[in-house]
Amino acid sequence: MRKIGIIYGMENSFPSALVDRINQKSVPGVMAEHIHIGGIKMAEPSGYHVIIDRISHDIEFYRAYLKNAVLGGTIVINNPFWWSADDKFFNYAIASKLGVATPKTVILPHKSHPPGTTVQSMRNLMFPLNWDEVFDYIGFPAFLKPFSGGGWKNVFKVDSREEFFTAYDQTGSLCMTLQTAVDFDEYFRCYVVGQEKVRVMKYDPKLPHHLRYVKGGVASSQALHDRVVKDALTLCQALGYDLNTVEFAVEKGVPYAIDFLNPAPDADVHSVGDENFEWIVENMAQLAIDKAVSDEHSSSELHWSRFLAAAEKKTTAAAT
Repeated sequence: MRKIGIIYGMENSFPSALVDRINQKSVPGVMAEHIHIGGIKMAEPSGYHVIIDRISHDIEFYRAYLKNAVLGGTIVINNPFWWSADDKFFNYAIASKLGVATPKTVILPHKSHPPGTTVQSMRNLMFPLNWDEVFDYIGFPAFLKPFSGGGWKNVFKVDSREEFFTAYDQTGSLCMTLQTAVDFDEYFRCYVVGQEKVRVMKYDPKLPHHLRYVKGGVASSQALHDRVVKDALTLCQALGYDLNTVEFAVEKGVPYAIDFLNPAPDADVHSVGDENFEWIVENMAQLAIDKAVSDEHSSSELHWSRFLAAAEKKTTAAAT
């Protein structure tokens, strides 16, 4: 029996629906279940052919469990090694090399010393920073946001130098980025599954969370829709994520990729709506089954340099 397990946190609707959908398909030799674990012995196989990870970004114990599972041959969606190494600032750099439109972005030093460090720990840091250079490059309005994070936590929109410094003073030891704001007239959030299937969803980040997915919303043109799909696939194929969401803010017809480090994206039926929920449950169930019945195993996923090599290959091809 090839087992598919799912590990998750506070969410309710998606994990249960996914387990039920996989089992309802009655694929011979395949079953899905909710994972229950205790103390984990080193190098011990997990017993699962596939594990879908929805929570290890918040729980170090689960991340360690999943890395150990990979050593035993388990396929983990998404790769816990790459996910551990990735961050949003690096993603913006990758996107720019791939030719995907992204807003201008700079990474900033911590406002306060990270725990366990002192002023001597920062001796390689220019002080004071050349803030004029930063502001001239980014311009206002801009967004100050963590270099790695999600859920719109610790995100500030700033319209001036004064507002920037007021917000920056609140960030403590977080590592932040400053990014040019996109004055968008359309906005999309895209599910990407298996690096090949894309669900383009009209989205309005200005609305309350449960109203952000616009029912029946479509792109203003087929060309825009096709470019969003193409860019979403380009990013996820380069980064190696089998489940991700990519967000695009469209200004003057140009879709700017502004957030694409979401390897455990929102899939709650109460926020994404019935149609989007059905799509993600069905396609994730099929992806997990396909991986479970194949002869694929996790050994290739240990070589995370393949993601960078793929991105470099695309960059070289675009330049020729």
